[in-house]
Amino acid sequence: MFTGIILAIGKIAAIQPKGGDFRLKIETGKLSIEAADLGDSIAVNGVCLTAVELGANYFCADVSNETLARTILKSASVGTAVNLELALTPTTRLGGHIVSGHVDGLASVISKHQDGRSYRYKFKAPDILAKYIAEKGSICINGVSLTVNEVDGALFNVNIVPHTVQETTLGEMVAGTEVNLEVDLLARYMERLMKGEAAAKSSGSVTEELLQNCGFK
Repeated sequence: MFTGIILAIGKIAAIQPKGGDFRLKIETGKLSIEAADLGDSIAVNGVCLTAVELGANYFCADVSNETLARTILKSASVGTAVNLELALTPTTRLGGHIVSGHVDGLASVISKHQDGRSYRYKFKAPDILAKYIAEKGSICINGVSLTVNEVDGALFNVNIVPHTVQETTLGEMVAGTEVNLEVDLLARYMERLMKGEAAAKSSGSVTEELLQNCGFK
């Protein structure tokens, strides 16, 4: 598990084809991985990867075809900058929100404009994920925990403050940029719990009828 608070910007140093998929070598920049062990999880642009090799300033991780198909790692190249975060420990400050590192889908930047010293971005999420995005709720974009400002169907916007621009890769995004999107984990489990036994028989979404049956009027 992660918090969505980025610890460093790293860089993809090598991409090695390996048995039908790939192994990435990632330089960790200012992120210290001295305390990391083989098998530890490290979030790369919000994707939970397992460290299979550790060096003084790098780690290697295998990337499956499933991950390549569902995330922006499919378009990564040597030199690509990535957001890095080590997994939670019992003493970690939970400054963002609970992030699993399991990307739900890809969103795209619709627009970007400056607002004071911050930037406001508008995104288009996949329609199937729109129901999980709420105004003033949490969203994870390329591994960064952000607050949703407004929602209009599958469109939503966020505000990115100067510190986040400086310490992550989000400031580089422009209209058309594709990003990894992870919705709030609690929203997914709430939907499943509200369905109760019906969840085993249906893959449908939260409906007005379901809400009424659960006591919401």
